[in-house]
Amino acid sequence: MAARMALRPAPLWLPVMVAVSLLRGSCLGASSHSMKYFVTSISEPSQGLPHFVEMGFLDGHVFVHYDSHSRKEQPRVSWMEKVGKEDPQYWDRETRRARVTEQVFRHHLETLRNRYNQSEGLHTWQWMYGCELRGDGSKGGFMQDGYDGKTFLTFDKKTLTWVAPDPQAQITQRKWDAIPGYNQREKAYLEETCIEWLEKYLSYGNETLLRTEPPVVTMSSRTEVEDGMETHICRFYGFYPREIDAFWTRDGEVWLQDTFHGFLAPNVDGTYHYWISIQIDPKERGRYRCHVEHDGLQDPLDVELKEPTNSKSNLWLIIIGCVVAALVVVGVIAGIVLFIIKKSQDGYRAASTSDKGSSSSDQGSNQAI
Repeated sequence: MAARMALRPAPLWLPVMVAVSLLRGSCLGASSHSMKYFVTSISEPSQGLPHFVEMGFLDGHVFVHYDSHSRKEQPRVSWMEKVGKEDPQYWDRETRRARVTEQVFRHHLETLRNRYNQSEGLHTWQWMYGCELRGDGSKGGFMQDGYDGKTFLTFDKKTLTWVAPDPQAQITQRKWDAIPGYNQREKAYLEETCIEWLEKYLSYGNETLLRTEPPVVTMSSRTEVEDGMETHICRFYGFYPREIDAFWTRDGEVWLQDTFHGFLAPNVDGTYHYWISIQIDPKERGRYRCHVEHDGLQDPLDVELKEPTNSKSNLWLIIIGCVVAALVVVGVIAGIVLFIIKKSQDGYRAASTSDKGSSSSDQGSNQAI
């Protein structure tokens, strides 16, 4: 049977949320690792873009890719070449599966266009799925499908059923729920097979994915002209992995009042940066600390607040710099969204025949809808 995993095309903002989730992940706790696949098929691509794209992400970084132009599953990171050396048939197998999915998704688009009584034109079928190995040892997984930017089906692992938001989707829901053992196999893929491949890929890319780089911590401050209050910004640069515990303390206790958290974002070298700020009465400056914990640090850091020395204009440049950095990330996300919506909207997945791979479930979006 053709393999499958699920990507649901929730509203049109889903690609943005997907991109943000890939960039941000969790800010707290021990290191976690994830493997996610995004796939999109588009009925009428424009400007020479492919009508089908699959992309695989490991810890938020693209590691495999397939599209209807190249028609080949290809590595996007150097350490994935180890897979082909260990298993010479790996890339041919993944390519065959992706080609099957490409053809199946074409049929999905035609079936749903008729089911929704729509005219020919631009339509998309999306599929998103993956798994996560959290720092506390727990595991997570998800599967979703979507049509024309709206949620079509979502897999509920607890009830072993598909959730459908409208009557047209319920037709597919009833079909898939009625297939003997199908939902059980989907759950097994997410909780077992997917995790096994995630751990295997981590072993291949351990020098990159399992490394630790401590954050460089800096503090900047300014005095508000209006009320004399002080704003302090604690920033963290160049750390990896992305999970970081950073917060303000007052008299040694966690202090959340009058605080603001910046955007956890990647640097060009694969590390991350982040910042937090707080507004306080200058008379109480000595009571506060910027507290940070990270796997790259042997011990937590507690950084004292300093008396503001830079002018308001210079401080605003710092704040603007943070905003610009966030906008750059948003720009990257927007680029991903445009690439994905036109080129295939988000993408990775794979279809399979009898062979099983990291992106293989047992049926899925390759199952007749």
